[in-house]
Amino acid sequence: MSLKEDATPIVNLAESLLASISEIMTAVVCIEKEHENFIEFGCYLYRASLAIMELLTAENSPENAIEILQTLSLNVDLAKDLAKRCQEVIDAISDNELGSIIAQLEGVINHTGECLSLIPSSTFGDQEYVKVAIWSLSNEMQNAQFGIGQTLAVKTKQHDTRTLSLEKQLKEEPAPQETDLYPINVDVSINDHQFLNMPQKIEAYSRSTSSDITRKPGNMNRSSTTLPQVTQYMEPLYETFFCPLGKKIMDNPVTIETGVTYERNEITKWFEKFEKSEDIFCPVTGQKLVSRVFNTNKALKSIIEEWLDRNEASRIKVARTALSLASSKDMVLEAIKDLQTICQRKRYNKVQVRSVGLMPSLIKFLEYKDRDVRRAAIEVLQLLAEDDDENKEMIAKTMNISTIIDMLSSSHQPIRHASLQFLLELSKSLSLCEKIGSVRGGILMLINIKYKHSIDAFASEKADGTLRNLERVPNNIKHMAECGHLEPLLDHLTEGCEEMKMEMASYLGEIVLGHDSKTFVAVRASPHLVKMVQSGNSLSRTAAFKALAQISSYQPNAKILVEAGVVKIMVEEMFSRRIYDEPMNSKIEAAAILANIFESELELEKLQVNNHGHTITSDYVVYNIFDMLKNSTPDKLNIYLIRIILCLTKTQKSIATIVSVVKTTEASHTLTELINNPHDDLAITAIKLLCTLSPYMGHTLAERLCKTGGQPESLIQSPTEINQITERHAVSAKYVAKLPHQNLTLNLAILSKNAVPTILKTINQIQRSGTRSSRYASAYLEGLVGTLVRFTTTLYEPQILFLARNYNFTSVFTELLIKPSSDEVQRLSAIGLENLSSQSINLSKAPQIKRTKFVKLFYLPKFLSFGSSKRRKLPGCPVHRGACSSQNTFCLVDAKAVERLLACLDHENVEVVEAALSAIITLLDEKVDVDKSVSMLSEVNAVQRVLNLVKEHQQEGLWQKSLWVIDKFLMKGGDKSASDISQDRLLPATLVNAFHHGDGNTREMAEKILRHLNKMPNSSTSNYTM
Repeated sequence: MSLKEDATPIVNLAESLLASISEIMTAVVCIEKEHENFIEFGCYLYRASLAIMELLTAENSPENAIEILQTLSLNVDLAKDLAKRCQEVIDAISDNELGSIIAQLEGVINHTGECLSLIPSSTFGDQEYVKVAIWSLSNEMQNAQFGIGQTLAVKTKQHDTRTLSLEKQLKEEPAPQETDLYPINVDVSINDHQFLNMPQKIEAYSRSTSSDITRKPGNMNRSSTTLPQVTQYMEPLYETFFCPLGKKIMDNPVTIETGVTYERNEITKWFEKFEKSEDIFCPVTGQKLVSRVFNTNKALKSIIEEWLDRNEASRIKVARTALSLASSKDMVLEAIKDLQTICQRKRYNKVQVRSVGLMPSLIKFLEYKDRDVRRAAIEVLQLLAEDDDENKEMIAKTMNISTIIDMLSSSHQPIRHASLQFLLELSKSLSLCEKIGSVRGGILMLINIKYKHSIDAFASEKADGTLRNLERVPNNIKHMAECGHLEPLLDHLTEGCEEMKMEMASYLGEIVLGHDSKTFVAVRASPHLVKMVQSGNSLSRTAAFKALAQISSYQPNAKILVEAGVVKIMVEEMFSRRIYDEPMNSKIEAAAILANIFESELELEKLQVNNHGHTITSDYVVYNIFDMLKNSTPDKLNIYLIRIILCLTKTQKSIATIVSVVKTTEASHTLTELINNPHDDLAITAIKLLCTLSPYMGHTLAERLCKTGGQPESLIQSPTEINQITERHAVSAKYVAKLPHQNLTLNLAILSKNAVPTILKTINQIQRSGTRSSRYASAYLEGLVGTLVRFTTTLYEPQILFLARNYNFTSVFTELLIKPSSDEVQRLSAIGLENLSSQSINLSKAPQIKRTKFVKLFYLPKFLSFGSSKRRKLPGCPVHRGACSSQNTFCLVDAKAVERLLACLDHENVEVVEAALSAIITLLDEKVDVDKSVSMLSEVNAVQRVLNLVKEHQQEGLWQKSLWVIDKFLMKGGDKSASDISQDRLLPATLVNAFHHGDGNTREMAEKILRHLNKMPNSSTSNYTM
């Protein structure tokens, strides 16, 4: 019956038994009295525990396995109680009682030996050495005797009488000795990895009572729960395996002329001790040597190697058993370390480790709770992977690479270092490079470690080596570049084969580069990308164009690209290259790159585009671009062409040419038609260009717009939701607002589409929800308000006058002043109020007079009728001398807009201030009652605000308007206004400054005020009006 069948009771019983033995081992090393006897007892039990482990892993479990383990358990439980008692009260135990306890422990060992003898020989199949070893251990334990009070010297003497001299053994024919399965020498530390080479007599390995060496309790304690190095001898050992000089098993045995065999290195060192050849003698026989010549003992070397191979194969199986049980951390750790020693000696041993199925067990321990075990497992796996592709492949199939990647961030440096070394070894396999690179975050962690050389030089070096290996997979290079490690990509781009250069250029066009690395890439890559563009390989050209487009998207790179000659090549691609069988349209990519370059702050007038002296701003370029735009070209190309034209409009020479071309050709029609294009980016770019051209040819564009299908109503369409306002909505509304306001055709076209109610509704919604509801809400609102302002310039048209009255434009603009969303909205609202207010005097009517019947019958003389209480005028506007209202006559006074306009004079934006002041000036026009207007403005402290303007702002237009208002207050404001103005101490200095530095009108106004303030002599001056 195999243990696999119903093995749970046996395994549970065995694990309990092994745990009890471990506790006993811990206890006996602490007992001082009869310390050697207790240690010897513990050694017997430990050797028995390893036999139990062999029983568990045997191919055929005996039917009496449970009975054997139960009997052993009873014996061990008795020993456990005795050992615990001695450990706790050893000083209180008498010698007689102690003798009794030792006798009982001797009985435990004897009974344990009897139990082991009950294991049938068929249990272990063809593993003859295990049968012999367990049989030998059983006999020894049955005959074991513990003496009380034996001194170390006595034991040493007894041992020496049993030991043959080295010389005698060499002369005799070696006879194989039967050793037990796990002989233990209690003086050997499990940390001594050289124990394999320690010379001990064969008899010494057959017993555990070596008393010629000082025992070490600490080491014995550890041996109780681990797989010590002394368990490595699984077959009989011959004394002839040891070098008489080095006392170690020989690796390279050589025989000298006396017939004695030594380790080559040891006998060589012995010879070197003698200065004269005639003094050299054999260290064993003492015989003088004639020659230093020695020969390799091939037979003995072969025997030793075979012996080592057989024992190492057995040790591998023992390690497999220990790892499968994993009863303690120390046992696991020592099993792994023993495997490491075995694998280091011979490469074939790694094959054996793989063949017995140890790989999965070792990989399992990568996730063990103890970090020492994890580290040891990593080191063994690394050793197995070294120079062995099959092992690497098996590791890759069995292990999750992310487990090792995770260990790179361990807080325990030895684990980090071991993981890095293991990963470096795995990365030597090309097939594993792709797997390592695919682990999420793995490459990023390696890059991070690589660049921390000052913190951990060892880790940095290993990470760098791993990354270099991973470079063999192109996709890994892309991942490195995405993580900021660009050198591999750039190195392969500049030095790789044509196929690699093409792939790297393609990656460069795909990845998103950070701003800090874009310039570095531009410097390194641009010259090589230019060469690829000029090559005849269409795939290389495509990849290079993509990369250059990526690099050019960062404006600071423009100068680098210009120096690399990109501009000339791209212009040639656009205008001159004619290869129709290419699978790509290079014109689109070339135009995109040029648009990116020109949008930077370069002096376009100096950019040469060919060898004929043409610059980018020359007519040659402008006409060619418009010619391409006129033809039916792809939308993408049109976008880039318009972007280039927008860049050219920044120069005076180009703008004149562009305006001329648009006016005299079908370009204006082409651009206007693009407004209706379903491609948002194209429509937006076209509208931006039209906005730029509108100051130069606004009426032409307005007339063209009105003749285009679906226009202008589509430009001011409102989104279904405020949070869905797009850039297209914003630029469209802006374009309508920027076209000449006085263009009646356009205004009537908008009016006929009943767009105003929609505009007002949308403005109200944006005001309620705020401009933060959408990125483009503020710009869209400015465009809508600007569209309303258009109508205030053509109020002479009855339809538009009715529109302004019907929707009470005065209140609308006043409300926008009160709740501003942007400076531009305030400026436009002030302009709208100015335009409306300028019409108030024309729209206001004299107030009607109501008369009583008495007055109708009797008319008094004119001089008597002035103060009559019988005649009453209806209330009228004091400024406009008639019946006014904000809705019908657009009166600012009735709309309560004056106070808000005055508040705008304190605005930081000069344009808002000037617009507000212009609206206020309409109340001081000669057609209105200036005296009443000045009086009304004085009541709200307007003069002081205007005085502040003169002192704070020095813009020419604002100066002129401010001085004009001050002059009005001096002329019409009476003594109080004159006093307020004259008492301003800073005003004279400001006026003098304006007199010296202003233009003609400003100087005239400043001089007039200075004369009024008696700061200059009076003389006749002409009147100045706004």
